Amino acid sequence: MDRWNLKNKKAVVTGGTKGIGRAIVEEFLAHGAEVHVIARKSEELKLMAEKFVFERERLHFSSLDISKPAERAELVAEVKSRWKSLDILVNNVGTNIRKSAKDYSEEEYSKIFNTNLHSAFGLNVSLHGLLKASGDASIINISSVAGLGHMRTGIVYGMTKAAMNQMTANLAVEWAPDRIRVNAIAPWYIQTPLAEQVLKNKEYLDAILEKTPMKRVGQPSEVAALAAFLAMPASSYITGQCIAIDGGFIANRF
Repeated sequence: MDRWNLKNKKAVVTGGTKGIGRAIVEEFLAHGAEVHVIARKSEELKLMAEKFVFERERLHFSSLDISKPAERAELVAEVKSRWKSLDILVNNVGTNIRKSAKDYSEEEYSKIFNTNLHSAFGLNVSLHGLLKASGDASIINISSVAGLGHMRTGIVYGMTKAAMNQMTANLAVEWAPDRIRVNAIAPWYIQTPLAEQVLKNKEYLDAILEKTPMKRVGQPSEVAALAAFLAMPASSYITGQCIAIDGGFIANRF
């Protein structure tokens, strides 16, 4: 049925060459979408283009650092030059520096906020006109369970994700008359390059699994499946939500 696919939908995915972002790009392609992929490293985009050579008519690439306002503006101009409307925006790009609160430098603090939060807010606002023109648009913000309570990931990362969750709720209400749905996905530990540095520590991994009822970390494809659903007409009455994909972590109590 039409409500269970993304055929002819136009999507922008930030941080789309690895981890969760790449899995979302692959999922969207599998469901028929046309996807514009953004990443900082041109070599990663080139490798992705080579792998999906048979999908080149439905794939577009930009090598940009969207934590920088000037490069966000460049992306917006490029998208507007190609499409008259935008159906899906996935704000996935993110970074982290794990430290105690008192040890962050101002530069590190700014880097995390610019990458995780300001880039998403900036793109949401700048692409609002194209999203409104869709008549049935979906913004998906990739948040984290770190935005829902204390975690060892570091205070600044958690602050950006908590702010993203609030941004999601506010925009969902403000932009509902424009037929733009806004939701967030909050993963627990997923097998990605960003999490690899801690998952390779057996003691840390054991502590994660102890807190996770399903006793495993998640896979990028599992997050991508939820993102695809939130982008489909099948989820047309879902907005303003932050959905944890966490193997039961949030529900777990003593």
